[in-house]
Amino acid sequence: MEDVQKEFEGAEVRFGDVCDADSLRKKGCVEGKVDVVVSCLASRTGGIEDSWKIDYQATKNALDVGKACGASKFVLLSAICVQKPLLEFQKAKLKFEEELMESGLTYSIVRPTAFFKSLAGQVESVKKGGPYVMFGDGKLAACKPISERDLAKFMADCITDEDKQNKVLPIGGPDEALTALDQGEMLFRLLGKDPKFIRVPIGLMDGVIGIFDSLAKVFPALKDSAEFGRIGRYYAAESMLLLDPSTGEYDASSTPSYGTDTLESFFDSAIKEGLAGQELGDQAVFGQK
Repeated sequence: MEDVQKEFEGAEVRFGDVCDADSLRKKGCVEGKVDVVVSCLASRTGGIEDSWKIDYQATKNALDVGKACGASKFVLLSAICVQKPLLEFQKAKLKFEEELMESGLTYSIVRPTAFFKSLAGQVESVKKGGPYVMFGDGKLAACKPISERDLAKFMADCITDEDKQNKVLPIGGPDEALTALDQGEMLFRLLGKDPKFIRVPIGLMDGVIGIFDSLAKVFPALKDSAEFGRIGRYYAAESMLLLDPSTGEYDASSTPSYGTDTLESFFDSAIKEGLAGQELGDQAVFGQK
């Protein structure tokens, strides 16, 4: 808690349990009314129960309590991948988005592409001489990643910028769309190393998912394991770019760009200074937790 308070120096920081509406009400509406709710809630793992508990219900608690306390605006951090909802956390996010749009509040639904830190899981292993692991030829999917700093500024602007209100706002960073192959080559170039890749067949993931789905029929506790496999496959094969509903294709040129931070500058900093403060925790796939 002290770390969070230091990050918001000069502000009064209150802590409540987002899974408990009464806790939010008691902690957040002690004096005066709430003007704006900004929610960056997301499940830690993308597990089935966790997704509905956090991406939907906890976020709905924030909406309900904020509205009861006088809030007139709600800024939501969602995700661009909800445009093609195949996973439980995407379905949970979409359900909340729909309820927010019907809530009567002024809203901004921000759907960012990939975060820089979500692409940094292999920095340390490659730095130590390891290969860069990717699925297929490394060109199955692409993204226009955005830094936390640029995303935070964009979301803050949603509070006062009328052009960003009552809209769904897909947003990427300033880079051109980058594939996994592009990211790996960039990393090796910054390290001054010859590229060394391991290419994993995407079909391998289908087999693993199928095994866990079969086992989950006998052992229900394995349902999340199958879901984690689906999450990994989704991000390996689906681009984090705007989806054209008329063609079903991802369109890099139509994906809005914002900010000044580039992935190359982030990788360069991560190589030189490490990834302290950029840990993914339970969401990590490669290496860095």
